[in-house]
Parts: sequence; structure tokens; C-alpha cells
Amino acid sequence: MGLSFRHIGRKVHAKRGSLCQSAARFVHETGNYRMIPVDAFDLKMLAALQDDGRLTNQQLADLVGLSASQCSRRRMRLEQEKVISGYHADLASDALGFNLIAFIHITLATHSPDNAKNFRTLVNRVDDIQEAYSLTGDADYVLKAVLRDLKSLSDIVNNVLMPHPSVAHVRSSIVLDRLKESSKLPLKELLE
Repeated sequence: MGLSFRHIGRKVHAKRGSLCQSAARFVHETGNYRMIPVDAFDLKMLAALQDDGRLTNQQLADLVGLSASQCSRRRMRLEQEKVISGYHADLASDALGFNLIAFIHITLATHSPDNAKNFRTLVNRVDDIQEAYSLTGDADYVLKAVLRDLKSLSDIVNNVLMPHPSVAHVRSSIVLDRLKESSKLPLKELLE
């Protein structure tokens, strides 16, 4: 029939309560979106882990009102389902001498699949580029680069991006002041 017990279990779980149904989320997986059921306990765990990814299962249990073993099972499921995509340390860029943040707008020379692929390859091999987005509007891409100084920005613009055959135009903006920085998702909205 093609349905696994796991798949059937998810369907039953999703139908069990309106919270499970309304809190189901889509997770991107190799070009497809699939729905992951999450309930209020999952959301509380995710919010707590977003604040401190080093929490033990016992600490999570104390925060969300479950046993440590229940939190462990839920955490493992959320990790396997890629709702929790990883754990990492947030490093202070200023403390390590990375004092310049720049947003770099890129316009491609031609809009072909090969040109876009070549540009993506370039972006992925440059460690100074932390984030890269394909856009609508005037620019084709915007890149966020964290650099040590203006010379580093000049090097990346003049020696890496501009000479690349896929790039037609580069425009950069230097960040003067960081008003907010967060990678946290607004999970509070889902709990209401």
C-alpha cells in the first residue's frame, strides 16, 4: 500500500488535536516541502533551545513540564525531522577583529542556469560571505559579508566578484550600526 507505520502515526497524531493540526509546519527537504507535526510541548522546547542550545533534557523538562525521557525522545525526533537543524556557538565578530559588515548587491551578466550555477559556486567557496540570497527587483543577489576592514571589502569586490565572468555589476553598502541581530524564529506566535 506504500504507507509506513511512521506515516500512519503522523496522520493519526495530526488528527488527534486541533493544536497539532494548526501547529504543523512545512520543512524544506531537497526541493520539496513536507509537513512536520509539532505540538505546544515541542514549541516550548524549541523556544527554550533557541535561547540556549546547551540545555540538558532535565533542564528542558523543568521548563516545559515533561519528563526528561519525554524531552529526550521529542528532541531526537525534532533533530531527525530536521526541525532542529544543528547546534553551534555564536561567536562575537568584533572580539575576533571582524569589524566590518557589508551587504553586496550583485547583478548577473546573463540570466542563464549555467551563469547562476557558476555564481552560486563562487559564493559557496568564499568564507567571508556569510549569507547569500536570490532576489526580485533591481539586483539578482544580495550577499552579507563579514570582514576585517575596508581593504578586505575592496579585495572581495575587486579581486573576487568583479572579475568573475557571471557578474555584471556590484554595489556594496557598509553597515554603520547594527540595530538588531537574531537568528531566532518567532515561535511565540505559534503558541498563541
